[in-house]
Amino acid sequence: MKITGYRTVRTHRDWGRPVGDVNGYIASGVTEVAIVILETDDGVEGVGIGSDHDIARIFPALEGQDPRGVSSLYDGMLAHVFKAGHNGATFGGIATLDAALWDIKAKLLGEPLWRLLGGRDRFVPGYASGLDIALRDDQLARFYADMAERGFTSGKLKGGRDLDADIRRLGVVRDALSRNSRHPALMLDANESWNLKQAIRYVAAVEAQLDLTWIEEPLRRWDARGHARLSQSVKAAVATGENLTGLEQFRELFDLGAVDIVQTGAVWGITHFLRLAYAAHARDLPISPVGLTSNPAVAHAAASVPNHLTAEVQDLGAPFGVTVDEQIADGGIVLGDSPGSGIEIDEAAIAAVHHDGDWLQSAGPHVRPLRAGLTLTGDASPALPDAEPHRA
Repeated sequence: MKITGYRTVRTHRDWGRPVGDVNGYIASGVTEVAIVILETDDGVEGVGIGSDHDIARIFPALEGQDPRGVSSLYDGMLAHVFKAGHNGATFGGIATLDAALWDIKAKLLGEPLWRLLGGRDRFVPGYASGLDIALRDDQLARFYADMAERGFTSGKLKGGRDLDADIRRLGVVRDALSRNSRHPALMLDANESWNLKQAIRYVAAVEAQLDLTWIEEPLRRWDARGHARLSQSVKAAVATGENLTGLEQFRELFDLGAVDIVQTGAVWGITHFLRLAYAAHARDLPISPVGLTSNPAVAHAAASVPNHLTAEVQDLGAPFGVTVDEQIADGGIVLGDSPGSGIEIDEAAIAAVHHDGDWLQSAGPHVRPLRAGLTLTGDASPALPDAEPHRA
């Protein structure tokens, strides 16, 4: 059996609400979704969702290979981009191909991926996360009330620009989730928007009024020493790692005791998740994947590792033309029995509909504002885009 080719498909997700974080938001709530489909000589195809960046450059590492040798093929893709490096978006392309390879392998065995990877239980515990910085308080309450109806007992707020608003809005999340727990878990995600002392002061002020379960990405992703100092200075756990692209980038975080909740991005694939989970497990650390809405296959890997804590669930639907064999219920993800990762793509329907959506628009969360982390006060509105530059 050999890999013979691939094709890419672009569809969209309509979130039905503005989505974003401290760096910006997408007012339309419409974003693009990249899908990669690996082809084989016997007709079995693998689906990966996440990124199609650099696919043409990476694919020669797979062409003509047996798709069942997934781990070796993953290392082969890393080796193939050795000189240029696999950091950044290229790692997303590798990961999407990796997910497609695992999909093929599980399909060939007639097993759902979670069972092939050694999972005993199809249930993956999760937490609600609304990408919600641009939502009014009433919209915020409605989103978390809907997630509470699905059994969620924990939620993550996007914040970091307005201390009073964050405390108030964390209270909104708490109240909505209190129907399922007397003490809902509350998390705050600052998306790398602070410096160290700003983070300590901000988190301490939140903790004076609320029990904060974790603070997520408080500092720049590479600041291991800063994360270590912060973890020692606040009661909340420090969660980070979702934007690190490669197992080696976690080394200093581990060595310095800089991370309490190990995170990994949803577009970073199955093999990376498994390797990172076991590296964390060797250090008695839990792992928590983010954004499983973006790559549902990672949920199958989460079901198979011993230290999975909770997974981010951002939406109840799926991208246009995509069907996923899973349910959001009981405060998590209930995986199905379809062979592979349970993802089906209606390419004809996608081809018939064009819908603009771009995560990289300048007002969105994927573009970092020039003054991020360079403010002295914590009282700017979290729901407003940055002001126009001052002109004399």
